[in-house]
Amino acid sequence: MRVRAALAVPAASAAAAALLLTAPQSQAATGRAATPHCAEKALTVKAKAVAGRTTVVRFNVTNHGSRACLVDRVPTVTFGNLDGAALPKPAGGTGGYRLAAGATAHADVRTIADPADREARRTGSLTVAASSAHAGRTFTAARLGTGKRVLVWEPVTTWWQRSAAAADRAIGL
Repeated sequence: MRVRAALAVPAASAAAAALLLTAPQSQAATGRAATPHCAEKALTVKAKAVAGRTTVVRFNVTNHGSRACLVDRVPTVTFGNLDGAALPKPAGGTGGYRLAAGATAHADVRTIADPADREARRTGSLTVAASSAHAGRTFTAARLGTGKRVLVWEPVTTWWQRSAAAADRAIGL
């Protein structure tokens, strides 16, 4: 009996170690499955320019799914037919943002720092996607409340925040 017990303990320890070493890093410490990425059809995106400040657009995303899911930490904001996307503020921003079932996350984008800037580009729409893998939702300038066009030059966007006030603070409002 002593021989069997002496063999069983090291074998069980080796099996547990093998499971931990082969599990994805996100599961190794907790033993729980990773939060899945949000399906675009489970999300609703809304956007509107800040009253009196047509160069800042507030937007939010709501998870209408029955479970928590991940969106990108920084929303993807593009501008009509112009190349490129808004840069994250603060810089970095890789990774995910966990969005609970029924929860809403908020972010802002400053489309241009100075509306009188001669470098400004003009476009008729802005598109917001919660994840870079999503097509996103497009909003016309009129629907946003920015006038006939959205002025764009070196745009920046916040990371997703828990409230609109936190997004405003992050963009400097």
